[in-house]
Amino acid sequence: MSRSRGHFAWIGGVLLLVAAASVLGGCRQKMADQPYYQPLSKQKSEIFADNRSSRPLVEHTVARGHLRDGSLLYTGRVNGQFAEVFPFPVTREVLRRGQERYNIFCAPCHGQTGLGNGMIVQRGHAPAASYHDDRLVTAPVGYFFDVITNGFGRMYAYNAQIAPEDRWAIVAYVRALQYSRRATLEDVPEAERVKLTAQAQAADAAPGAAGGGH
Repeated sequence: MSRSRGHFAWIGGVLLLVAAASVLGGCRQKMADQPYYQPLSKQKSEIFADNRSSRPLVEHTVARGHLRDGSLLYTGRVNGQFAEVFPFPVTREVLRRGQERYNIFCAPCHGQTGLGNGMIVQRGHAPAASYHDDRLVTAPVGYFFDVITNGFGRMYAYNAQIAPEDRWAIVAYVRALQYSRRATLEDVPEAERVKLTAQAQAADAAPGAAGGGH
């Protein structure tokens, strides 16, 4: 008799858990599917006298921080053509910012050196473009900005993820990567060449250096 009671108690417990799960699942679904209005849509609402779901935008106004008053900065073009110049000076800080953003958004496909062999490509994704191809080495900087903004081929647009200023910083860093593979010693400023030469000589003369005498 006690065994039968235990059996029925076990069945009752299972049924109670199933019922509780059904109730909780129903609550969750209702919360997930709750009604809402699409902003500035044609859905009718009784909230406002004109039956709109939200207030219309104020005419002749621009949200703070969203004024697009520089065509070069925001389009990468000058007179409809891809720009050959940057909209602001390229400083060391700009290059550092560009390197940081590049490593986050671009390196997974294009690789840290821009050869198009990033980790995603190494794991089976279609090869990305190499920035060191002649076609891209000679491409204007505005072209790169446009591709980052609007996408190209399998690459989707990054205009929602990367601010215009950061897109230009990435372009500047891409140019630095291109220069790094084609530059010669003569391209290094004289003051920097003196420092590099002094460092190399000091390294050669250091105890234990390769070829050094003891």
